[in-house]
Amino acid sequence: MISGMIPQSIYNLSLLEIFSVADNTLQGSLPHNVGVALPRIQRFRAWGNQFTGPIPVSFANASSLSELDLSMNKFFGEVPNIFGNLKNFTWLGVGYNDLRSGKVNDMSFITSLTNCSNLRILNLEHSYFGGELPKSIGNLSDRLEILVIGGNEISGSIPPGIGNLVGLNSLQIYENHLKGTIPATIGKLHKLQGFFSEENELSGEIPSSIGNLTLLTELTLDENNFGGSIPSSMGKCKNLLMLSVYGNSFNGTIPQDVLGLSSLATSLDLSRNSFTGPLHGEVGNLKNLVELKISHNELSGEIPTRLGDCTMLERLYLDHNLLEGRIPESLSSLKGIVEMDLSHNKLVGQIPKDIAKLKFLSKLNLSFNDLYGEMPTGGVFGNVSAVSIAGNDKLCGGIPELGLVACSEEKPKKHNLSLIISLVCVLGVCLMLSSLVICWIKDKKKSLESLESESSMNVSYGELLKATNGFSPENLIGTGSFGSVYKGVLEANQTSIAVKVFNLIKRGASRSFLAECETLKNTRHRNLVKVITACSSVDYQGNDFKAIVYELMLNGSLDSWLHPHQHTEDLRKKSLTLYQRLNMAIDVASAVDYLHNRTELSIVHCDLKPSNILLDEDMTAHVGDFGLSRILAQDNDQVSHDQTSSIGIKGTMGYAAPGNFSFPKFAIFFFMEFKTTFL
Repeated sequence: MISGMIPQSIYNLSLLEIFSVADNTLQGSLPHNVGVALPRIQRFRAWGNQFTGPIPVSFANASSLSELDLSMNKFFGEVPNIFGNLKNFTWLGVGYNDLRSGKVNDMSFITSLTNCSNLRILNLEHSYFGGELPKSIGNLSDRLEILVIGGNEISGSIPPGIGNLVGLNSLQIYENHLKGTIPATIGKLHKLQGFFSEENELSGEIPSSIGNLTLLTELTLDENNFGGSIPSSMGKCKNLLMLSVYGNSFNGTIPQDVLGLSSLATSLDLSRNSFTGPLHGEVGNLKNLVELKISHNELSGEIPTRLGDCTMLERLYLDHNLLEGRIPESLSSLKGIVEMDLSHNKLVGQIPKDIAKLKFLSKLNLSFNDLYGEMPTGGVFGNVSAVSIAGNDKLCGGIPELGLVACSEEKPKKHNLSLIISLVCVLGVCLMLSSLVICWIKDKKKSLESLESESSMNVSYGELLKATNGFSPENLIGTGSFGSVYKGVLEANQTSIAVKVFNLIKRGASRSFLAECETLKNTRHRNLVKVITACSSVDYQGNDFKAIVYELMLNGSLDSWLHPHQHTEDLRKKSLTLYQRLNMAIDVASAVDYLHNRTELSIVHCDLKPSNILLDEDMTAHVGDFGLSRILAQDNDQVSHDQTSSIGIKGTMGYAAPGNFSFPKFAIFFFMEFKTTFL
């Protein structure tokens, strides 16, 4: 990492075409005549430093300029109108600066960008822009792929002209002061994969044209003023992984077409709205869903038995509704459930005893219902801090710490003969039916037990804590965007491991954990890092804890061999032969070919770089770190080739393909960008 000031003599290199000093701690300001001094400059990358001062107007003189990325610095003042004559301009990044001008409209420079017919990436997030969103934004290039203006103070409405940007695959307008409705023209964005509009003041109904966005994978409308019902046309979004409409005024029943979206995997959040009616049995189609939130609505009826079919669920929140009836026994089929909240409903009956067998369940809230009978004592029910039962006055038994009254057996009452005969007949029929059901359940349990026996070994937070000597700094072998990696040895079988611990405070860390688990669960290849298990639990302070346990790669990362520290430089440069380098390149290519072409659903790594390539004892290369990976649909060729990142710019600058994040061209770009250091 480079610090200090850039020597002024650098700016005298008039033939310079690429200027890249990204991701350092450089200071100072850019010369006001930088565009004149570097007339042939094509790519100017200075993101991730501590540069200050205004953005030089002289960039307008660099007629060959195609990329200007000044993100994550301390630039201030307005963005000048300098882009009108830059015909080759494709990329502007000025996010995470302080670019408020104090004028009525901070975004007047957008108009000059409309002349840039090749513009593909525009990133303006978190830079204190104010004023209204200009209508001219709809006149930007139809080749624009990524538009990010989130985290500002922009007002006004979304112009209907947004539908002209037919090349968009990611539209991020979150955390602003936008009002009005989502224009129906949004349905023209057929390539759109990510639409993020949370925390604005948008209102009205979701346009039915949203169903035209068949490639959409993530849709967030949280904390706005939307109303009406969710259009059934959303059921056409067959690639949707995450839908969140938390904190609006949606009403009516939850459309069965939405509950039938079996593609939903990351999260379905419908909480804090005014949905009514029953929760339909179609919810059982969400077999890949990890998180279901429908709390703080007005749902009625019983909890559907088919909810137990959602076997991937880890978090279930149905609290603060009007749900009735018994807690279905089928919920005990949710083998991976970690948190379950059914509180503040009208549930009756006994608590299913098999819920105590859910070994990952660490938080259960059943408070303020009308439950009765004996409280189970095993599993989560054995931890007084993990279970809440307040407001259920008819419960008894349980562990002493709960303070419930002891259960007492009632003496049998006398009944007349006819009633007894009737009951015996009914019981006889029930016993016959029960026998059939029990046989079916036993077969199902055997298959589940067989499935569990084939899965990876389970480790607790305590075991990982002990294996890594309390996650000590001496065991730290690497850090990344979303967490740290520690080496250790499992006490049970003395296995050497690498534990990737996710820093859940960072935005996107939890999503990265889920993405990596989803990618790795069905992949097996000699050149992929072997996953031993995963751990989703809580630490000893009650905080969420997520980690993935890998087989330890004894020779570290390829990056540490290509760019070693000074004290190991001579040794490693001598020991890494050309033959080894070629073998490593073949190993990586084999892994990428497997991910792209040999899996059921093609997988894009999105962050392929030397630090994510690990070497085992035999110097065989293994690809790791799938936290930014994307799973692509294979419905048809068009889908496969058009899918790109749905969350802005994914991956590490320098290894992410500029201007084109489509699959599979990014892998080709990786090897082109890599060749000088790899070989």
